[in-house]
Amino acid sequence: MKDFKTYITIALMGLSTTSCESFLDTAPQDALSPSTFWKSEKDVKSAVTACYSAWYNPHTGSSDIFFSDCTSDIGYNHTGSSNYKYVGNGSLSQAKTIKYYDYSTIRICTTFLENVESLTFLDETTKKDYMAQARTIRAWRYFQMNFWYGGVPLITKFAETATEAQVARNTEAEVKEYVYKELDAAIPDLAKKPAERGRIARGTALAIKMRASLYWGDYAQALDAANKIKELGIYSLDSDYLKMFSMSGQDSKEIICAMQHVATTYEFGNAIRLFNNQDGGWASFVPTQNLIDMFEMANGKSITEKGSGYDPVHPFANRDPRLYKTVVYPGMDWVGSNGKTRVFNTLDKNIDGKKNADYYDAANNSSKSGMIWAKYTTPLSQYSPALDNEGLCPIVFRYAEVLLTIAEADVELNKNLTEALDIIDMLRKRGGQIPVDRARYNTQDAIRELVRRERCIELAGEGLRRADIVRWKDKSGKMVAETVLNGTLYHMIGTIDYKETDPTRRAIITLPTSSNQTARKLEDRVFKPFQRYLPIPQAELDRNSQLVQNEGYK
Repeated sequence: MKDFKTYITIALMGLSTTSCESFLDTAPQDALSPSTFWKSEKDVKSAVTACYSAWYNPHTGSSDIFFSDCTSDIGYNHTGSSNYKYVGNGSLSQAKTIKYYDYSTIRICTTFLENVESLTFLDETTKKDYMAQARTIRAWRYFQMNFWYGGVPLITKFAETATEAQVARNTEAEVKEYVYKELDAAIPDLAKKPAERGRIARGTALAIKMRASLYWGDYAQALDAANKIKELGIYSLDSDYLKMFSMSGQDSKEIICAMQHVATTYEFGNAIRLFNNQDGGWASFVPTQNLIDMFEMANGKSITEKGSGYDPVHPFANRDPRLYKTVVYPGMDWVGSNGKTRVFNTLDKNIDGKKNADYYDAANNSSKSGMIWAKYTTPLSQYSPALDNEGLCPIVFRYAEVLLTIAEADVELNKNLTEALDIIDMLRKRGGQIPVDRARYNTQDAIRELVRRERCIELAGEGLRRADIVRWKDKSGKMVAETVLNGTLYHMIGTIDYKETDPTRRAIITLPTSSNQTARKLEDRVFKPFQRYLPIPQAELDRNSQLVQNEGYK
């Protein structure tokens, strides 16, 4: 395997518990070279920094956080960027798939661990902390691959020849056990708080264990890990929901870890993908009508519930206030790239006789759903005019996910449903929504439905939805994805009433009919049960003759 024999050039990217600056420039490109590796503590520090190389996704980096929801019912990508579109609509294949399958970061971590233990010039506490950082990163990569492929080769010592690198897949259970074992070994040796900004500390490792346990259905273990994060006493909900998704909010106590980006050094390159055409963006990943429909009305009723007051002609009026902090919708007041406030209008082809650059079909870079995300776009002025070379640090783990994990585990274990409801009310209150109607949500099944919906609403646009809908089952035992990812994806059509002073009522939506179906259609989507797992990329099969492709993709 070529990838197993090559030292990787370092892409300076890591984890953050606060802001993004600090250790990112400490790893020279030859940090893992045998000729320079073990001469001083400074060299060892550079080497462990190299373990952070592309840790989140070696192929798409922090883009994966944004694009991932396009593989679910709440997001859409029209360009096919890095194949997320094809995973979302079910046309994925060995040649058109997301590439989580990669051992480059694992190799870097393993090389570090093979050499660091014998060093005598490091004090034991520092050595253990460095080793724990590397083990945590390696465990993360194995968790990510194992969840999406269902068992991968478990390699703890890398081959020196292509022949030796022909390795069969371990079972999903074997890799899962390894991930848990590695994290359990690492967590006690990690500092409660990082010695410097950007390094992995105990909260991040616990968060990885928490998410892995939840995804694999080990609810008691997920609950334990989440409660241990609470017990650290470091993290709390931010009273300002949107600020943490901006450069001015990156010191939020809600953030457990975030991808590292520093302007001009290792810049955040996704800003241009967030915004619509008129502001110079590409609108590469956008929210869908499916997400909008999940939000309750301000009175706490669902849009299909009797007495909700929902008006499909004015679908943004009188909704859960969190909707307005999650998406930028047609009719909203929006401060554009020119610093002037305009009505965000993706519905009208022309405005006052002039072409509307925000119109959903005005250009390839226009939002095809008619909306963009509010997270990371507010305010637009935080970015450079070119929407590149930025210092934004996208969030990987935050405290709200910890609370939602506790709530979900409580429901699945059927032990503390009151705590689950209290947590949901806490999140709703933070976002400005009224408390849960406990007379309605008073059974395990009802609270499960509530917790799942609230998880989607709270974490929308943060890349977790696909995993949720393939791990969740409905009452019949089917994956939720089999329901929500089968069918046609539509967008809104209509017009904007500029005389209306209430932004939530400016959009006048044309009701769906058979005659306007084509105009509203984005794409047909299909999800088959075997697509729970992704196909192993063809290039990896070509490198390793012992790999067996996942069922359904052969």
